[in-house]
Amino acid sequence: MHPHLHTKTNRGCEDVMRALDECHAQGFIHKLFGGCNSIKTEVNKCLRAERLERTARNREEAKKKREKTVAMWKEIDENS
Repeated sequence: MHPHLHTKTNRGCEDVMRALDECHAQGFIHKLFGGCNSIKTEVNKCLRAERLERTARNREEAKKKREKTVAMWKEIDENS
């Protein structure tokens, strides 16, 4: 399973997702016999890479925000 494909957070995987859509358009029998499996694997890899990049970026932003909060509380405690 994968999340919704065509969202703003998955822009880097558009080509692979388009290929998967085209493969799925070839029909049920094609999908049934694994005709789209390799493309689906590529979509999963691409989505995973984007998710890992996004979580690393979010982690760094949260770390900076936390450091700022700690500094503000330290300043408040020093001035109290």
